Amino acid sequence: MAADANQIKSLVQGWAAGHSHAVLYDEESAALMDVASGKTTIVPWREITAFEEKIHPETNEAYLVLLFENGSQIALVDPGGVAFAPSTVNSGLVQGLPPVVCLKDFFTLKGRVDHYLYDHPDEPPPRECLDMMIICIATLDGARVVGFDVGDLEGELEKSLNEIERRTG
Repeated sequence: MAADANQIKSLVQGWAAGHSHAVLYDEESAALMDVASGKTTIVPWREITAFEEKIHPETNEAYLVLLFENGSQIALVDPGGVAFAPSTVNSGLVQGLPPVVCLKDFFTLKGRVDHYLYDHPDEPPPRECLDMMIICIATLDGARVVGFDVGDLEGELEKSLNEIERRTG
């Protein structure tokens, strides 16, 4: 479907209003805030080439997908918030990497990594821990592609990676 900026803005505003526990929209700045992370991304309305309304297969709830000129896309989903494709530019191919992720996924995986590292300090972290770190990297890289500032999250991830390296030698 061809993009009509006003129609899309209206859909985004309506969706966000009905799912304010997942996504907030600020019309003045054209910013979407992912509630789970508190991070925002600006919607470049002029760069939207199409949009789709879909039904989530697990929740049967409607969600929106916005497609941009550069080939990237974001989805407004509940649960999840602002979802996007992960990027494997720094991680390489990742086994078990879902095609769509959100920052809430990052926090879930990072929490599991930190559990292994800090709740079991005398045990070497399992291989699964490194796999989750790689998925976290791909998630943050994908978030950056769609306009999120994730520098602080990368710093936290770096601390965990350093701890894994320290503990595994």
